[in-house]
Amino acid sequence: MFALCLGVSAAKPASAQVESVAGPAPQPLWTSHGRVEGHLALHDSPDGAFSPDSQTLAVVSDEKIVLMDLAAADVRKVLKLHIEIPANGKPEPIRDLRIQSANYISPTRLFILANGLIERKDGGVLTPEIGFQWYIDQDSLYGKVDAIGAGGGFGPPRYFPDYQAVGLYKDSVFTLWNPNSGRAQPVKIADLTRRPNLWTFSPDGHWLLLAQLEASGTADPIVVLLKEHKFADSLRGHQGTVLGMSFSRDSRLVATACEDGKVRIWSEGDWKLLQTLSGHAGAVHWAEFSPDGQWLASAGEDKTVRVWNTANGQLVQKLSESREPVLTVAFSPNGQYIAGSTENTVLVWQRQ
Repeated sequence: MFALCLGVSAAKPASAQVESVAGPAPQPLWTSHGRVEGHLALHDSPDGAFSPDSQTLAVVSDEKIVLMDLAAADVRKVLKLHIEIPANGKPEPIRDLRIQSANYISPTRLFILANGLIERKDGGVLTPEIGFQWYIDQDSLYGKVDAIGAGGGFGPPRYFPDYQAVGLYKDSVFTLWNPNSGRAQPVKIADLTRRPNLWTFSPDGHWLLLAQLEASGTADPIVVLLKEHKFADSLRGHQGTVLGMSFSRDSRLVATACEDGKVRIWSEGDWKLLQTLSGHAGAVHWAEFSPDGQWLASAGEDKTVRVWNTANGQLVQKLSESREPVLTVAFSPNGQYIAGSTENTVLVWQRQ
């Protein structure tokens, strides 16, 4: 999974760091294209909620999954999830299913992270975190339900769309578990002595970024070189907690979304600060690159999604339709749609 491309080099983007201040966009490139009650992944990259063909968006709505037809800006189908897990030697239904995320694992199946309650005579018992695949066409469970992080002591699981794998952390070890193959790959970072509450892998498998380290005196993320399992550098200069980190699809750029109201773009390898994007009023919760790396969308506490040009750091457009803080944002695989998620609503914009 962590392939090493030691003999390949690529031209770096210009390293001159520019601070960009938001200004008016000359014309709208993205226009409002509907909203759905529900949410996408609120603490992870939500780009896996788009179908591979960019025709559908999977939105979590209570105990259901709403499939939004992106072309029509309307609901295509509602999946009604009914899950049972073995308990006391027999299958027992889960009620009050709390779904964290739903991601396409194939054109016909979703991978879902959730938990819920099992009925008991003396009340409900909270289940462990579970992961399962749901067959879209038949609206039914595909395969079996897996307990995530059995044995305890793990941080919250995260789903990585680039790997189609669930990531777990415990005691200096990161584990990527593939629900299709059932295989798990551990990565031990011996120098890591504090739990990171935010972390992400580069799509090419070369790098691991760590942030929100418990009891740490710095907000700056740490860079880990995976082939050596060692700290390699840090992304210096953040004036607040880093709330989101993401790589471009080619792994050559990194964006950090910060509590200080800024988004920063870094170059991979030398880890130079290329752009500081200023304009959000309040914390920036998430930032995500478009598939071609031309754009960056950021989601803010100020209830806006902002689209930036990654080449020059200029604001392209401010999307202000949300009535709540926007927590995550993602581009569709074809780059034609942007989806932003609050705790209760998913908003979609279409590129003109």
